[in-house]
Amino acid sequence: MFRAVFRLSSTGARCLVRSKPSISAPLASRCYSHGRVETDEEFDARWVTYFSKPDIDAWELRKGMNTLIGYDLVPEAKIVDSALRACRRLNDMASAIRILEAVKDKAGPHKEIYPYLIQELQPTLSELGISTPEQLGMDQL
Repeated sequence: MFRAVFRLSSTGARCLVRSKPSISAPLASRCYSHGRVETDEEFDARWVTYFSKPDIDAWELRKGMNTLIGYDLVPEAKIVDSALRACRRLNDMASAIRILEAVKDKAGPHKEIYPYLIQELQPTLSELGISTPEQLGMDQL
């Protein structure tokens, strides 16, 4: 009934919907590939900048982490580092522990990701005086 044709142009993919005449009403079709694609480096820099704001408050910290954890990815160590530093500026150690727990949960079945992140974050954790959930015994509950 409907046939979507995708064409690439210099501005991205465009979608043209062609339909055969029919009795039913035509369905709407949307293509979302017309926007610019953000690179991994730009994504990381955007989140590091977000968490590095000197006037970030607790609500913005939680909102940012909820949005970040909602993506289909495990955040890079530099993003988590920036979020932990924001927790320290706010003197909110509970949020720092929650961030580490969320990152561990996002790693899911890939058991090598979380230890790697902790290894990368160890200097920051030591500098800021943040204990991991494992050091606090929270993984045994």
